[in-house]
Amino acid sequence: MNKTHIDMWDECLSIIKDNISPEQYDAWFKPITSVSYKDHVLRLMVPTRFFAEQLEERYMKILAATLFRIYGRDVQLYYDFFQIGSDPDTLITQQASKESPAVKPGNRNPFQNNIVSDFDSQLNPKYTFENYCGSNCNKIARSISEAIATDSHCKTFNPLFLFGNTGVGKTHLIQAIGIRIKERNPNARVLYVPARLLESQYVAAVAAKPSRINEFINFYQSIEVLIIDDIQDLMHKPGTQNAFFHIFNHLHQNQRQIILSSDCAPADLKEMPERLLSRFKWGMTCQLEAPDYELRRSVLEQRAAQDGLKIPTEVLDYIAANITSSIRELEGVVVSLLAYATVLNREITIDLAQSVLANAVKVQKKSINFDMIAQRVSEFYGIELDQIFSKSRKREISDARQMVMFMAKRHAKMPITAIGTCLSRKHATVHHACHSIEERIPIDSALREDVEKIDALIRN
Repeated sequence: MNKTHIDMWDECLSIIKDNISPEQYDAWFKPITSVSYKDHVLRLMVPTRFFAEQLEERYMKILAATLFRIYGRDVQLYYDFFQIGSDPDTLITQQASKESPAVKPGNRNPFQNNIVSDFDSQLNPKYTFENYCGSNCNKIARSISEAIATDSHCKTFNPLFLFGNTGVGKTHLIQAIGIRIKERNPNARVLYVPARLLESQYVAAVAAKPSRINEFINFYQSIEVLIIDDIQDLMHKPGTQNAFFHIFNHLHQNQRQIILSSDCAPADLKEMPERLLSRFKWGMTCQLEAPDYELRRSVLEQRAAQDGLKIPTEVLDYIAANITSSIRELEGVVVSLLAYATVLNREITIDLAQSVLANAVKVQKKSINFDMIAQRVSEFYGIELDQIFSKSRKREISDARQMVMFMAKRHAKMPITAIGTCLSRKHATVHHACHSIEERIPIDSALREDVEKIDALIRN
């Protein structure tokens, strides 16, 4: 008996279920159904566009392998979905990304075919300046990056060395430079490459034959704009360091733009040879700081809007106040909220956000956020945490609540409206509390001592 398209997809689900965790399967594969399979074209129904994008980013390797096994190598994958908030009778169909293994299997290594006139720049089209959220914490880095991307003759910032902690947006920004340059000049030889890939290419060249090392170096010396991500991964790699030294020198001497990113400043790359470190400092070194509240809020709004996901204002405020260190974590929260809301058919509420933050993102306890501040203040005054969030007007509870407001503004840099949202209080109430404590600190020694002790608890 011939198998139906539903039977074939059930076989795929069975294979996938055996290779990932139950939680991942329930969230990302259980909601998918097979629409049809005809003439090597497979159509799958997924909850949303964002759901499809996450499948490709997170699970395409196992999905592609499974599709090839059940449907054959000629399979073409399409996603069907309804846009959240749109007319439910309007069905949208989108083909899987051409770069995904389900459509175009193969190695995207630009060195694979030696030096060619047309090669893959390996730039992710979603990393543009247009969807790069800005605020004071990344204003300088963004301005310099746009200057490089807009004026190809500007070599004042060559090399550009961007550094910052994981998840602050370095990869997005350096790829945005490459995309803008390609938009202005499609023939420009722009290449984005992670340092680990550069290392693996060098090792492969060494293992092949001596002439391949020269080909490797010649290829990279032909690039007009070289963008290397996570340059710190070349530490303890003397062979690749030496090859990159010659590549760097050639590109710089020939007025080619070099863009580097790292999780630390050049001075902290202890295992990098001094001759390379000195060259990293020739141009512009710029830090991307941890995202401030304004940026975190903007990222949340943008990520939600991309898929039409409606997140209430109070939920956005809560998440932005409590995820303080990484843009990547913020994006993870939106993905988790989408999965919960879609799979469990739940409204997005503060309670759901609290559950996601507690279980999906695993916020670090030492992170200075609103929940951590409220916990420290309640411990200091010996008051149950729930009482601070209650409507009680008892003096000791009211005083502790005002201290939470003051400390949230002081340490978490939260706007007054966001603090009010977390405590279910009006803007004027929070403003009065913060102003009152600020005025009393110089003249009230007991209050000043309490503030100093709570400051220490929060910092430690």
